[in-house]
Amino acid sequence: MSRLHANLLLLFAAALWGFGNVPQKTVLDHLDPLSAVGMRCLIAGLLVLPLMFREGQMGTARISAKGFRASLARVVALFAVSIALQQIGYLDTSVTNASFLIATATVMTPMAAWLLIGERATAAVGLAACISLTGALLLADGITSLSRGDMAVLLSAACYALWTVELGRHVQAYGRPFTTMAAQFLGAAAIALPLSMLHGNLSAVTAVGAWPQLLLLGVFSTAAPFGIQTVAQRFTPASHAAVIVSAESIFGALGAALFLGERISSTGAFGATMMLGAILFLTLSAGAGKSAETAVTPVEDTP
Repeated sequence: MSRLHANLLLLFAAALWGFGNVPQKTVLDHLDPLSAVGMRCLIAGLLVLPLMFREGQMGTARISAKGFRASLARVVALFAVSIALQQIGYLDTSVTNASFLIATATVMTPMAAWLLIGERATAAVGLAACISLTGALLLADGITSLSRGDMAVLLSAACYALWTVELGRHVQAYGRPFTTMAAQFLGAAAIALPLSMLHGNLSAVTAVGAWPQLLLLGVFSTAAPFGIQTVAQRFTPASHAAVIVSAESIFGALGAALFLGERISSTGAFGATMMLGAILFLTLSAGAGKSAETAVTPVEDTP
């Protein structure tokens, strides 16, 4: 896969996440945050399991490779914390604000990549990240004060930045994207569902009441976009991926305007245009069409 194709796939994933912010908000009319996270991740994990088994039969990068399990555990833990904090934040913030705050991962990810793996962002990435973040702030019409929900989403963005870096390092070193996806989803479900049974409102009645939102979240806001990112990050750097998926803010604000009545001002529309320009510039930048397959160096299997 070329880097251009990977970047375009990430842009599509951002659209799915953005519009998925609407059911992520409305599902809380029926379920508590942990129940919602557990159920959507369970649905996504079950969808990915057949692909994981097929991947295992193909014999790609055996899970016995040195360091695989420890690396996968870091990815799963960061994913579970990130998605739970984001869902909790929707209790006390708007879809538009949450979409902006998640976009702060745009500038956090290059910093995390530099600190964790020594990946230095190019000037083009740095410029695109700053423009994208400024556009997201305009899209949200500024945030004069942060609620507890806003703070939870902001912390989620920091965890997503770390997850993006760890995910990129993991799939580039070991391959097995579908195994990674299944572990992420089922691991998050295994953590969230027991807690929701103890402290939440999960029951057959509430689950049935929330089934339209859970289906949308499980398939189109979890399995599909996170799966796309897991595959695409074998072929594009983490800092590039962060800028491109920040388009979630644009699609999130659009979905909130269409389905929840949240309005986009002229300033917000200008901010969305800034973001789109920065994202398209980075997506189509020079060298994007080169295949990144050669950058993938799987770890040797241990006996």
